[in-house]
Amino acid sequence: MLLHEEGFARLPRRDDDERPPATRPDPGAAADIRTLSLSPRTFPTRLGGLFFFIPLMRHLRLTEVLREAQLPGSQMIPAEQALRTLLALKLISKERKSHVMDLVADQGIALFAGLNVVPKRSYLAAYSSQIDDRTTSRLMAAWFTEVQRAGLTRGTSLDLDFHTVPANTQVEPLEKHYLSRRSRSQKGILTFLARDASQRVLCYARAGITKAEQAGEILRFADFWQQQTGSPPTELVFDSRLTTYAHLDQLNQRQIFFITLRRRTRTMLGIIWSRPLSAWQRITLPALTRTFRTPKVLDERIHLKGYPEELRQVTVIDLGHEEPTILLTNNFKISCLLW
Repeated sequence: MLLHEEGFARLPRRDDDERPPATRPDPGAAADIRTLSLSPRTFPTRLGGLFFFIPLMRHLRLTEVLREAQLPGSQMIPAEQALRTLLALKLISKERKSHVMDLVADQGIALFAGLNVVPKRSYLAAYSSQIDDRTTSRLMAAWFTEVQRAGLTRGTSLDLDFHTVPANTQVEPLEKHYLSRRSRSQKGILTFLARDASQRVLCYARAGITKAEQAGEILRFADFWQQQTGSPPTELVFDSRLTTYAHLDQLNQRQIFFITLRRRTRTMLGIIWSRPLSAWQRITLPALTRTFRTPKVLDERIHLKGYPEELRQVTVIDLGHEEPTILLTNNFKISCLLW
């Protein structure tokens, strides 16, 4: 400041060859499949567990799947190598792509991805931004078909749920969604997930769902399943917050069985506890690891506003909770022992 006030100009910036010798960081190698060496070698890695997944991927034609999905790629990092990198981060429970920077020197994750080194944070962020909703839909459809060809059978029951990815930002125009882990609503991205209940594998996902689309997302999933398999899903299991009674009626018209939790109200609990002891039935659950194996159930037929048909309501107590668990379903034949 004093030199400026006295009229002295700023000194010109020195070139690199004019600077005194000092220790400087070495530039990291760029990810490039063309420089990958598969010659036998030994190296230390913290991520050796990734290679236990190689046998599971052996029969999957991942290149064909990505070609059908039209995922972007380049000569340096093809689509398959980019997806393998993102998959590796998920398998080692990295919450965000930006956390990849502490792994750039690990040859284990690079070899799993099929690259000389793992791509950096800036590339992964830019790559993800190129994937739009249509590309994701094509990827899910191609993957859905491929896992069936590879021998993974489909179950008859599917678990559905929403999950909110919180975003601490004031710039993006995001809606507030319920975050179960924090028991409150917060700005974030709402995602819809469908999992095969018997195989315990993810079979559908969609992100960026608005509040206006939330209740109807279950019908969108039913359309996807019908399109991929030629028949509607057999049974859907979900929480009471997932959709509305009007959409449950549409599922019933499509002859899709559903099992959902019902929200408890004080009036409803008063009616339940007023039932005589003779109305309850003691059952024994077959699960050997369950602590409470002999709950009581109250099996009734009810009518609800917004759902024109009759519904089956099953109330369960003695499960280790103070309040009863209340289930609604349009399946009048299934036994309570099979839930």
